[in-house]
Amino acid sequence: MHSTIDFDPELIARLSQRGPRYTSYPTADRFTERFAAAASSAGEARALSLYLHVPFCESLCYYCACNKIITRDRIKASRYLSYLMREIDMQARVFPAHVLVEQLHFGGGTPTYLSDVQMGQLMAHLRSRFAFARDEDGEYSIEIDPRTVNAARIRSLRRQGFNRLSLGVQDFDEDVQRAINRIQPESMTREAVAAARGAGFRSVSIDLIYGLPLQDTTTMAQTLDKVIDIAPDRISVYNYAHMPQLFKAQKLIRDQDLPDSPTKLAMLGQCVERLCAAGYVYIGMDHFAKPDDELTRAQRDGTLHRNFQGYSTRADIDMLACGVSAISAVNGTYSQNEKSLEAYYARIDRGELPVVRGLKLSDDDLLRRDVIQMLMCDFALDTVALAERWRIDVAAHFAPEFERLAELERDGLLTMGAGRLEVSAKGRLLIRNICMVFDNYIGRPAELPLQRVRYSRTI
Repeated sequence: MHSTIDFDPELIARLSQRGPRYTSYPTADRFTERFAAAASSAGEARALSLYLHVPFCESLCYYCACNKIITRDRIKASRYLSYLMREIDMQARVFPAHVLVEQLHFGGGTPTYLSDVQMGQLMAHLRSRFAFARDEDGEYSIEIDPRTVNAARIRSLRRQGFNRLSLGVQDFDEDVQRAINRIQPESMTREAVAAARGAGFRSVSIDLIYGLPLQDTTTMAQTLDKVIDIAPDRISVYNYAHMPQLFKAQKLIRDQDLPDSPTKLAMLGQCVERLCAAGYVYIGMDHFAKPDDELTRAQRDGTLHRNFQGYSTRADIDMLACGVSAISAVNGTYSQNEKSLEAYYARIDRGELPVVRGLKLSDDDLLRRDVIQMLMCDFALDTVALAERWRIDVAAHFAPEFERLAELERDGLLTMGAGRLEVSAKGRLLIRNICMVFDNYIGRPAELPLQRVRYSRTI
């Protein structure tokens, strides 16, 4: 089972390096402003995944690196909603009328910053422009901040069509919460999860972060005890990347409060050990899920996919993203919207799609994306199937890559046999290192300004 992980702290400490998270390949720093927005038009009528970005938050979480706007001025949300619906109209005209939406995800910011009425308007607008799969067939998720909702609001979200819910916890320790400016009592989280289950949500996910100020193995153990007791269907455990030179809010975190590297590694080891012992399956990267969860079944069935929202149960599907800074992946292209509200509004006022940069993938990009997807999702690479699908001699085409893989094989990260590469139990936590071998852009100058490109460490 993929849940088997051999946590080798010495190996991880030696091999950890900065590298992409591979929510896309090529990665977003390779996008160019020379990209033509029209190139992202849909070709064949494949199923569709929709992503909506709501950038607003009422208060600032010091650790956050998302594209967000901190404000209590609700008029800003009303204006944004009107422009978002105009972009939806423009995008809907690009796709065939019969295209079926099988996935929907609201992220942010805080999507529940929108009022119940506004959310209802937005969902009704989406359904007037796109055909949606039935509730039992589609995956419709929303991120919530438990501090912004009550049980009645959660029931309303379910009536509006959402069937999956994700909520941030980060850490239950009160001192840690004060240090990151996110006070969220345990009772509030439990009430939100109970309300979601009572409302009939199909899945509940909790996000944790390790490496936050004042965290240590004691606080992490206590948080894990509580999360396991709550028993969400999915758990994500993210590594906090402290980059105050890029994210101003992180300057409010004191360097001396941050755990050192050995402590961070020990906390990661705790998470892996405790969650696997509690019956969760290690999906990959930072994701765990219960054995009967759709994410786990998708991995077993070979239909797991990775995109800008992380791991997904739908493999062969286009993703259309609307809203400020949102990134779409459609018909062999990536396209990213304007990052500021002013620029986003100006483009839409001119009757243009608000795309500022993107990339049309070459045949080599598509091949390497296929390889990286298989490694990230399956922890294996079937070179026979790859050769048949792409009509290439895999060994010859990737000769330099296989030489580098031999070094990782000696480190115990993988095994290479006739027609198949298998990532070992030791290598699963270092899957980004393995994928980087196939990244043809590593070492090349990035398209985006270098001062804005900073990868997190692979562990």
